[in-house]
Amino acid sequence: MLRYLRAHGAGDSAEDLLQDLWLKVSTSVQGPIASPRSYLFRAATNLMIDVRRSEAQQQRREVEWSGLTDRLPHSPANDPGAEREVAGRQALNKVQAELQKLPPRALSIFRQHRIDGLTQREIASAMGLSASTIESDLRIVYRLLDELKRDLDEE
Repeated sequence: MLRYLRAHGAGDSAEDLLQDLWLKVSTSVQGPIASPRSYLFRAATNLMIDVRRSEAQQQRREVEWSGLTDRLPHSPANDPGAEREVAGRQALNKVQAELQKLPPRALSIFRQHRIDGLTQREIASAMGLSASTIESDLRIVYRLLDELKRDLDEE
């Protein structure tokens, strides 16, 4: 049985699997078995399959966990480094400065729509404006943001 386990991929853990097989068979057999040899080999095969599944599941959990830890707020993988942090702050300042140059109504509509989550219809109703005016003001903001994105991507 030990040679069978080793030949079928158990490797160094063949002895442990044989011990597990013995414990399983000795505690679960409740009556006569028609073909004891076939029963043991089938039980050994099933045990190896269970072990492989368990190992595969453990590897998946490890991969998922390492992916999750990279997304945690204070994970070392999320540290952008000093250069990237300074560049990010400069880009943010540039975007904020350009947004302040927009007409106040367009900026207000943009904030209500994108940050507060209001629909264009709700904003139009609250401000007493037409839907086309809301869309026009949003287009102004989106055009500016598109130009900023292109400029920042070039840098």
